[in-house]
Amino acid sequence: MLKPSLQLKIGQSLTMTPQLQQAIRLLQLPVLDLSAQIQEALEENIMLEMEDLPDVPSSSAESTAEVETVKSEEDWQSSVTEQFQDGGWNGEGRSQIDYEDQSGQSLREHLLWQLELEKFSPREALIGEALIDAINDDGYLVADFDDIRASVRANKSVDDTEIEQTLKKVQRLDPIGVGARNLSECIILQLGQLDPETTGLPLALRLAEHHLDRIANQEYSELRRTERASEEELNNALALVKGCNPKPGLAVSPAAPEYVIPDVFVRKSDGIWQVEISSSGIPRLSVNQKYAQLLRGNGDHSVLRSQLQEARWLVRSLEIRNETLTKVATCIVARQQDFLDQGDEGMKPLVLRDIADAIGMHESTISRVTTNKYMHTPRGVFEFKYFFSSNLSTVDGDDQSSTAVRAKIRKLIGAEDPAKPLSDSKIANILKDEGINVARRTVAKYREAMKISSSSERRVRQPK
Repeated sequence: MLKPSLQLKIGQSLTMTPQLQQAIRLLQLPVLDLSAQIQEALEENIMLEMEDLPDVPSSSAESTAEVETVKSEEDWQSSVTEQFQDGGWNGEGRSQIDYEDQSGQSLREHLLWQLELEKFSPREALIGEALIDAINDDGYLVADFDDIRASVRANKSVDDTEIEQTLKKVQRLDPIGVGARNLSECIILQLGQLDPETTGLPLALRLAEHHLDRIANQEYSELRRTERASEEELNNALALVKGCNPKPGLAVSPAAPEYVIPDVFVRKSDGIWQVEISSSGIPRLSVNQKYAQLLRGNGDHSVLRSQLQEARWLVRSLEIRNETLTKVATCIVARQQDFLDQGDEGMKPLVLRDIADAIGMHESTISRVTTNKYMHTPRGVFEFKYFFSSNLSTVDGDDQSSTAVRAKIRKLIGAEDPAKPLSDSKIANILKDEGINVARRTVAKYREAMKISSSSERRVRQPK
C-alpha cells in the first residue's frame, strides 16, 4: 500500500523576473507602439514624470520625425510607378495635380454610379457590374474573362466579344485609365484622351506599349537609338508618359498612408559613421523624486510603493532597450560601412549570429531588436533586417552577400546591348570572371526576384 512521503530534490530552472519580461516586451516594440505604451504608463502611474525633450537636430533629414514608407512594393509595376510620379506634367505647359477625393466614396461605388448614368443596355450593365467588381483599389482589372463569364453566367450567357466591348465602355468612365489590365494599357488609355495633334503623342504611345521597363531604368540613350528619335522628341514623349497616373483608382479611394519613425539615425562625422538613438516621438521618463522622498521611511501607501517600483523598472527597461539598440545598430553599421559608402554592391554577408557573437548576446535577442526597427541613413530608411543577407563564395575567399550579387546582376543587365541581352549563363560567367562563384539557376532566381524579364523577352529587334 502506497504511503504519502516528502522528498527533497535539487534542480535548476530559468525564471524570468517581471522586470526582465518587461524589458523583453519593450525591446521588440516599434517606436509608435512604444510611445503609446509610455503615454499610457504616464497616465496611470503618478510616480512617473516626463523630462523635457532634447533639441531637434538641425539637419532637415534628421528633423523629419515621420518618414512615409514607400514599402518597396516588390512588384515591377511599383518600381515603374515611382519613376513616373516624379513628373507631374501633362505635356501642355501646366503642372498636373490629381487631388484626392475626400467624399469617402469607394472606387466601386463611384464606378457603379456612373454605370447607372451612362447609356449601358441592361445586358451591358450586368456585365459592367461584374467587371467593376473585379477592379482593385488601384483601378486595375484583376480577373480574366473566364472569371467574368462565370460571375455573369447565373443570369446570362455571354461571350468574350461582349465582355471586351463592355470593358471598353467601362474604361471610358472616370477616372481615366480605370479598368486597364496592366500598366501599359492604363497609360495608353490616358494618352488616348489627349488631342491627336499633341506634340510627341505617337512616340509616347509606342513608349507606353513597348518600353516602360526602359523608362523605369532611365535608359534614355537606348530609347533614342531604338526609336530613332532626337533628344527633344524623346523628352516631349516622356513628359506625356510621366504625366499619366499609374494608379488612377487611388484618385477616388486613396490608400491610407503608412508611417514609420526611425529608431536610430546614422550619419558620417569627420569620416566616422556614428549612430544615435532617435528621440522623436518618445518622451524621456524619470521617477518623480519628490514623491519618492515622501515614501522613504513610511510603511504606509502600499499602492504608491508598488507604483514607485514599477516606475523604476520601466525607466530601467527603457535604458536597457536604448543600450541594446545602440549596440546592435553600431555593430551593423561597422560591418556595412561599404554599403553606406557605395550602395548595394558594397553590402557584406551578415547573419544574426555574427552580431550576437560580436556584442555577447543571444540570437533571439538580436532577432527581437531587428524586427520592426528602422535605421535612417543618408541612403534612405531601412529596416534593420535589410542589412542581413546570405553569403556566396568567391575565389579569393572574400565572400559576397546575395544583396551585392543582385546589385551586380542589375548593373550588368542595365548596361547590356538591347539587341543582344545577356543570358543567365553569360551573366554567371561574367561574375565568375570577377571571382564570384554563382550558378546559372541562382542568377535566374535573383533576376526573377528583381522582376527582370528573361533575355529573350528583353531583346529589342532592330528595324530593318
